[in-house]
Amino acid sequence: MVFFLESCPISWQSQKHKIVALSTCEAEYISGAAAACHGVWLRRLLEEITGQAVAAPILRIDNKSAIELAKSPVFHNCRKHIDIKFHFIRDCVERKQVILEQVGTDQQLADVFTKPLGKQRFEKMKIQVGMVVIKQGHPH
Repeated sequence: MVFFLESCPISWQSQKHKIVALSTCEAEYISGAAAACHGVWLRRLLEEITGQAVAAPILRIDNKSAIELAKSPVFHNCRKHIDIKFHFIRDCVERKQVILEQVGTDQQLADVFTKPLGKQRFEKMKIQVGMVVIKQGHPH
């Protein structure tokens, strides 16, 4: 996951799931739950720092099934395999604490932190997340 304030990345994280997901939908849903938790925390932190209301974070997820599962209380086949704690994302969506948007896989910026990418895609995404080389002068 990577969170932006305006166009600047302010927080990012990449870690292996501590459980085995039985489908791509389940894996994305679990990642979405972790992102929702972090997004709600960041929003509260920004509100505390600024003293102003902050808009709900937008979570861009590249799996339509995971988005549908988070938005709909309707029974889904993969739902029965997902631990109850990961349904936190559904509560966040219902309370409008986070907003979910579908994004194409080729535009999922968090992939730069989690997947082996070809050189062109890596260079493009590196720029999109704001990574730059900072050259330091030689000390005298």
